[in-house]
Amino acid sequence: MMGFLWFWLVAMMIVGYVVLDGFDLGVGVLHLFLVRDERERRQTLASIGPVWDGNEVWLLAGGGTLYFAFPLLYASAFSGFYLPLMIVLWLLVLRGVSLELRNHLDMGVWRTLLDGVFGLASSLLAVFYGAALANVIRGVPLQPDGYFFLPLWTNWLPGVHPGILDWYTVIGGLLALVALTLHGALWLTVKLAGPLAERARAIVHPLWLLLAAFTVVSFFATNAVRPSILDNFFHTPVTFVVPAGVVVSMACIWWFNRAAQPLRAFLASCAYLFFMLAGACWGLYPTLLPATTGSANDITLGRAISGPHTLAVGLVWWGFGMVLAVAYIAFVYYRFRGKANVDGTEH
Repeated sequence: MMGFLWFWLVAMMIVGYVVLDGFDLGVGVLHLFLVRDERERRQTLASIGPVWDGNEVWLLAGGGTLYFAFPLLYASAFSGFYLPLMIVLWLLVLRGVSLELRNHLDMGVWRTLLDGVFGLASSLLAVFYGAALANVIRGVPLQPDGYFFLPLWTNWLPGVHPGILDWYTVIGGLLALVALTLHGALWLTVKLAGPLAERARAIVHPLWLLLAAFTVVSFFATNAVRPSILDNFFHTPVTFVVPAGVVVSMACIWWFNRAAQPLRAFLASCAYLFFMLAGACWGLYPTLLPATTGSANDITLGRAISGPHTLAVGLVWWGFGMVLAVAYIAFVYYRFRGKANVDGTEH
């Protein structure tokens, strides 16, 4: 029971991070080509400025929770994925530095450079996050001692000894890039007004078409790479509500955006991300990290879970920390509610 609880607590934090920091990344991608002048750049940054760093709390919380709840998974994943983790770390650093420094350097060439770094880092982060999830679903070459190594790529084919990038993980990366860019566009329609908000709303439709295509392709690709992904759904048919939720949320994004109801469209995008990630988690459960070298090497819930005393004490401190984090997030989003405005009449 405790293992089941912690599995879904970690999954909840990952979902929370993707939903909250996902629109930050999407805004960063759109910052490359949707804006037309300095004022509009300031508008896009004002829409995420008060919340972007707080949203990343959930990434840190998820990693910290893995440390004490699933130490074997933490040790294996953080060592085997060392190369992509370093890439992600540098992209996070570059994104944060460029976002903050552009307001301290009143020179056009530096602002242009930092805007480019911000947009490129946001785009690559979205791709790497999607590829990372695809790596977990596909599996990694775990050895009996629980460790593995992945090069950046091999022959671009999933197999016993794959690379971080292959045709399947590239699909996952592109799906994440499109989904988070759409998420960011919907956030801009909620937080901004005027021509920039209208352009963000206009770009939702082509992004939605791309997302629908990638969602269908990823479904068949996942079934090809991991045929057992639907076993839990067939064993517990009520959980087919999750893929049904993906379809319904996609339809709601299209309908509410067409009806010019930006908040509802954005919430539908949140639901899409939730159902996609929940479906991936349930499809793998109780496996935490599949092995391409044979199911005997899988890192499962039973193998990775900490002792009962650690989990019981951790639950108390986790609950205390989550109350503080949720309270902070609620306060910031309430405090900076409404439209973002660089003229000073709003936040």
